[in-house]
Amino acid sequence: MKKITFIPAKPPEYKKIKVAAYCRVSTLGKIQRESLDCQIAHYTNMILENPDWILAGVFYDIGKSGLRKKGRPGLKEMLEKAYKGQIDYILVKSISRLSRDTLELLKIIRTLRERGINMYFETENLDSIKLENELEITLRSVLAQEESKNTSENIKWGFRRKFERGEIFTKYKNFMGYTCTGGEMVIVPEEAEVVRKIFELYLSGLSFAQIKIYLESMDIKTATGNDHWDPSTIQKMLKNEKYKGDSRLQKTYVEDVMTGKKVKNIGQVASYYIGNSHSAIISEEIFNKVQEEMDRRAMIVYKEDGTVEKTGKRYNSKYLLGNIFECGYCGAAYRRRTERGKVVWRCGTRMEKGRNMCSDSPTLDEEYIRGILARNVCEDGIYDEEIVRDRVDRILIFSECVAIYFKNSDKIIIQ
Repeated sequence: MKKITFIPAKPPEYKKIKVAAYCRVSTLGKIQRESLDCQIAHYTNMILENPDWILAGVFYDIGKSGLRKKGRPGLKEMLEKAYKGQIDYILVKSISRLSRDTLELLKIIRTLRERGINMYFETENLDSIKLENELEITLRSVLAQEESKNTSENIKWGFRRKFERGEIFTKYKNFMGYTCTGGEMVIVPEEAEVVRKIFELYLSGLSFAQIKIYLESMDIKTATGNDHWDPSTIQKMLKNEKYKGDSRLQKTYVEDVMTGKKVKNIGQVASYYIGNSHSAIISEEIFNKVQEEMDRRAMIVYKEDGTVEKTGKRYNSKYLLGNIFECGYCGAAYRRRTERGKVVWRCGTRMEKGRNMCSDSPTLDEEYIRGILARNVCEDGIYDEEIVRDRVDRILIFSECVAIYFKNSDKIIIQ
């Protein structure tokens, strides 16, 4: 006869839940900072006063856009702890405080829901863990996203109006040679001497790398107080029109408000040039001489054996192929890059302005193009740079073929 034993279900074990809160303010202003302090105190007290809760932390970010999770360490730390099981419940003032990017917001709440973690939005009185609330959360997020876009456009419009009136930006940090005081760019004498020395050294024949060595040997620090100078920083200083007392406004612009990505303005949007906008450190004559010297050096080809020679067209790199590769669609020079350990060549227009500006231009593997030159230009099928230099005038790059133009006016098409 069967013996049946009844085993009653165990009552749920009492367990306090780990509760966290997230706060964000947009600026570092006094009022915003006080608001943040109040939010932190409010949530800390709320969690500690609830006997069923354990404080898992109050996380916050300051001065970061609500459109992007990137660059918000407080949010990142909170989510990482939640994913590790260190947080069960999250309090947030409102949807817009968490994120104004609808896709990002949905990704966050869905990932938390999969782990059984609820996020409660106080202003909207919504629990993210309830699937039926997702539509309302989405709609409210869309409204917040559009509000951010409109605010961004209004800010851009305000800056453009200032630019049109000739009002320059005077809130620079770590600008060698200048400090910003009372809305004006004021020369810092000891730093100005460093700037003048850099211009002087370049005109005396030193390269960016040699100027770097000189500055470091003299224990001259960068504008940020660093002991080490970057040659690219020196190059940018030598090209900066502000040192001759002028200002070019809107050199860069935000391409997409959702990503916040800044791109170089090479004509996509209007720019403004203000002459005599502030006191100069470098005379216009010296500044122009430096620009001419840069152009002169850009016309020099550095050969593999270390010798140099002049070329009849602008040279963009130290490699021979940079002199002869041209895009067959837009005419731009090709540039050398290293990607995933492989050397490739790519259209300069595509690199500067984006793929859509020259969508048909192909990316070339350096070994592949050297093989073509070895078989069609060099002797015995062995690539020889000197032979290519002597025989080839230019090479047009197309998606379906390569056109090699020789100095003797011959031409061959390689499919």
